Amino acid sequence: MTLKPVAYEPFTDPDDFIREVTDLIWVQRDISFIEDNYEPDSIVHGGLGTTLDRDGVIAGSLMRIAETPQHVGQAEDVIWEARGDDAFLSSHLVFSSDEHLVDGVPRRIRSRTVANCLYRRGRMVEEWVARDTLAQALQRGIDPDEAAEQVVFQGFTGSWLEEPPADVLAAGDSGPRPDDHRKECEMVLEMIEEVWNKRRLNKVQDYFVRDLFLQTVGDETIVRPDGYQRDLLGLIAPFPDATFAVRDVQTNDAERYAGLRIAVLWQMKGTYNGVPRYGALTNQPVDLIGVSQFLIQDGRIVRETRVYDDIALRAQINSMRSDSDTAINTNIY
Repeated sequence: MTLKPVAYEPFTDPDDFIREVTDLIWVQRDISFIEDNYEPDSIVHGGLGTTLDRDGVIAGSLMRIAETPQHVGQAEDVIWEARGDDAFLSSHLVFSSDEHLVDGVPRRIRSRTVANCLYRRGRMVEEWVARDTLAQALQRGIDPDEAAEQVVFQGFTGSWLEEPPADVLAAGDSGPRPDDHRKECEMVLEMIEEVWNKRRLNKVQDYFVRDLFLQTVGDETIVRPDGYQRDLLGLIAPFPDATFAVRDVQTNDAERYAGLRIAVLWQMKGTYNGVPRYGALTNQPVDLIGVSQFLIQDGRIVRETRVYDDIALRAQINSMRSDSDTAINTNIY
């Protein structure tokens, strides 16, 4: 699928487009450029819910930039794929290591964000964002539960509430996609179904190399299949019935980023009635947006970078909690 220059002009390609536009807004602080960059009715899905217009994006960006005016976001990866001949979907992994004053002492705070962006003819149409807010809280010495009390879950709307795509390799939430790297994509999707959904954790080694790396929230780096299994158990233990649906996929093979990468936009749904990691159980459903980027070499997964908003998840749980009607863990096994 040949992408016309109108999709990314005046830049050299979508990779250059994403890196330069992000830097212009977030580092050089040209907030007004959002008006040129986003459609007026652009949609953004994030951990705390859905924003339905450009004004919400401008206001939210301004407040976030004001909180950390010294912020520098570095492009760690850009996985882009064409959506027709005048549009592309990018998965932009942004790494930041900003200096903050914590109790009067300068400290370097590391975190990652992934922004999946659908651009059509150089304008943002729809975006899916996941931030590692847990890393920021922990490194600043802030209790995650206290951080969650300072934000409000507003709820999802639009495409996120629709049924997941029937054949995500043909068309995801962003629309029809090219049939690129099918074998590797099928392997990643099979891993998600077998390991994440069916809980066949012993099969991690069937898809990953022994010396795997998992970069996950809290700025945690996990290694080896055993570590991967433990981390996944930690994610789903509060939600024993959790299921993962793949909403979108894109691939890109570039030497700059070590080869073939596959980005997966996923949705976890489950009931908070398991391990009470987030306070009193609610027996209520949760809806978590996340992005995983997989590095594939020689047909095996070498690395996964997984980002979701843990603080927003806590806020979502808080929004459904009734202090006078606390659920209990009914596990009797």
